[in-house]
Order: sequence, then C-alpha cells, then structure tokens
Amino acid sequence: MRSPLKVSRLILGLAISGLFGCSSVPLMVEKDGAGKRVDTSLIPNATPKPEPITKAGNKSPYEVFGKTYWVLPSNKGYSKTGVASWYGTKFHGRLTSNGEIYNMYGMTAAHKSLPIPSYAKVTNTENGRSIVVRINDRGPFHDDRLIDLSYVGAMKLGYADKGTANVLIEAIDTSPKPKMIEPTNGASAIAAPAITTPNPQSQMVKAETADTGRYLQVGAFTDMATAHQLKDKIRGLTSQPIVLRTQDKLHKLWIGPIADNIELLSIKAMLKKTANLNTFSVSP
Repeated sequence: MRSPLKVSRLILGLAISGLFGCSSVPLMVEKDGAGKRVDTSLIPNATPKPEPITKAGNKSPYEVFGKTYWVLPSNKGYSKTGVASWYGTKFHGRLTSNGEIYNMYGMTAAHKSLPIPSYAKVTNTENGRSIVVRINDRGPFHDDRLIDLSYVGAMKLGYADKGTANVLIEAIDTSPKPKMIEPTNGASAIAAPAITTPNPQSQMVKAETADTGRYLQVGAFTDMATAHQLKDKIRGLTSQPIVLRTQDKLHKLWIGPIADNIELLSIKAMLKKTANLNTFSVSP
C-alpha cells in the first residue's frame, strides 16, 4: 500500500473495502514524500506493552486488488526477512487501518498479516541498525515488500533517502508473563493465577486514581444500561481501558488514563470519525 520517496502509488486509505467497509478503491495517483529532517536520536523506540487486538483493521481474510490476505491470530514466533519501504507526507494525519491518526514522525509501521496492534523489532540487514515499532496499519500491497515503516523509522534505519532496504522483522511477544515465586525449599516455581469473583457493583464505581494522565469522557447517562451499551460499542475501537464511573447520579464513561497528549488527541479524532462521538478530556 505504501511506496518510497518520489514513487507514484495508488491511494488505498479508507477505500479498501475489506478493511474499512467502503465499496470501491479510487484510482487517483499521488506521490508520497519526505517530511522535515529531524534528529532521530531524540525519537525513542516504541515501548512494547500488552494491548488487546482491535476489531478495526483485523478483518480476516480481506482482499486488496484481487488478492486475498489473512491476518495472523497472534505475532508469537513471527520472524521473516524481506524488503522494507516507507510512507510519509501524503498519509501524515490520515487514519490508519485501526482508526488511529498516522504520524510520519512516530515509531509505527504497516504490515499485511501481523495483528493490529502488535510490536516488532526491525533490523536493517545492510547496516545492522535496529528499531522497535508498533504496527497499526495495513500494507504494503506490493509482492516484493514486507513492511512499510513510518518516515522517521526509515530515517533511523538509514534508508529514507534510498527508499527501500532489506530487513529482518522479529515480532515481540507482549503477552503477560507468569510471576515467579520462591518456595521455602529455595526452588523457583511459577505462581498460579489468582482467582477472584468480580463484584459488578464495585466495578461500576471504581476509579483508577492511582494512575497518572487524563481521560476522555465519552458520555454521561442517567441510565446505566445506556452507558453499558456505548461501552460495548467502543470496546473494539481502542486499546485503552474503558472506565465507568458513577458521580452525582450520573454514569460517566471514560477512556484512559492517557498520559500522552498526542495519543489522547488521536483517540478523540478517531472516535469522532468512526463513531461520531464528541469527547472531551477530564481529570479524575
């Protein structure tokens, strides 16, 4: 779906029916381009963390240009070499496959089959440089290309000017690991998961006050059932926690906490675009 610097490409974006529910693919041709030069040493790698697979962007199978693709059930054990390209200005600020806003200066990538979101280490086998990216988009839909990095990702790997590079992609498993305990005999053992019985009443009013960051308020309702209906509707649209709080006889639906302001604005724009929801930031 993406192409390197100064190479013509077909705009797929939201028009790919298998990914975004639209019925046709436009045939407008645009040229992608590079952004401003930045000090890539100041841009950190993506930080792998457990995230639920979103509904948006993970339809499987899906079809693009008459070819069928399947999304992997997980990224565990994925390791593959191939050609990496990058995408830049023509898609900067547009929605990715899972409804987030593409930032060409963020450490993200597009892949045809890895689940969204997921994380991977990408190594330029031509110079040995490595980065960690978060996959939140689909593509590139060229037989000879395996992954599309953001513009800054290509800069960090040293091939932004060249356009493509041979890379090794190694998926990073972010599933929670069992904790180790020390038995009295000194041998290591894996702690058994705790089994708890949820209390629906307490879950409705508990606030995550120990966390830092702001929240997005999606709605406030006098009817609890209505609040739960909206919660179920947006559950697959974001990997952030969805919190239902009761204050002053109102059931408030919050997303968060969100420490990063760019992510907060991205989720706000995504909810408006995909679900026509007007949200605003609040503090606990």
